[in-house]
Order: sequence, then structure tokens, then C-alpha cells
Amino acid sequence: MQSCVNDDLGADRLREGWGFRVGTWNVDSLTGRAGEVEEALSARKVDVTCIQETRWKGSGCKFYGTKGKRHKLFWVGGEERLDGVGIFIVQKWVDNVVSVERHSKGVLILKVVLNSGLLNILTVYVPHSRKLEEEKEFLE
Repeated sequence: MQSCVNDDLGADRLREGWGFRVGTWNVDSLTGRAGEVEEALSARKVDVTCIQETRWKGSGCKFYGTKGKRHKLFWVGGEERLDGVGIFIVQKWVDNVVSVERHSKGVLILKVVLNSGLLNILTVYVPHSRKLEEEKEFLE
């Protein structure tokens, strides 16, 4: 049986208790719910969560939660309150974010330095099959 862990990349740290929790959540609107979402992430000790369908306009970043246990939300959306994506990252890793790339209303990339490596966190939202074909073209 072949192992799924690449020991050459320092996987021993994970076995020794070093961990990093990642999640994804289609929130179907973050309006008025960002604090509630952040509380759920803190309770579950999630380090990074990719969020889809924020339904927020524009782009930006903001902290949510209580000091010491909060998350920073980076987001991007379109001109209208449709679609949009975001990434929550726990406060202890915020200073390690070296790049935020907002490619469109449905693509957001954070680059985070973790120990001696670079972690690319990518969230993408593509409208479902009921949406018009021209709405799906923003990824091309």
C-alpha cells in the first residue's frame, strides 16, 4: 500500500501535533452573517476557510471576532450583489499573508508563508448550471 504523505516535505511536523485546518463553505450570502460564520470557524478552530457566494460588492478585507480568536476576511465581488468569494484566515497567520490576488468576482488567491514553505490558497466560484452561459464566461 502506498502512502499519501510525502515525507520529503516535512510531514513529520503534522504527526508531531503541528496542524493546519482548512475548510470551504458556500454561504449563499454573507450579508449580516460574517460574524456568525467567524464564530463557527473559531469554535471549530479552522485556520483558513474559502467562502463562496458572498453576494458582496467590490473588494476588501476586515477582521471579525474577538481579539486573540478572530479571523480576517479577504473578499472580492462584482458590481452587483451576486456571486463573490472570500477567504477567512485566523489572526495568527495574517502577518504571514504575502500576497492577495483578486482575479475576478469569482477568483481569489492568498499566498501565505508557513514555516519555510509558501501555501497558495485559492477559492473559485463558478455559477451553477441554471445561470446564463455568459455569466460563466468570467473565468475565461
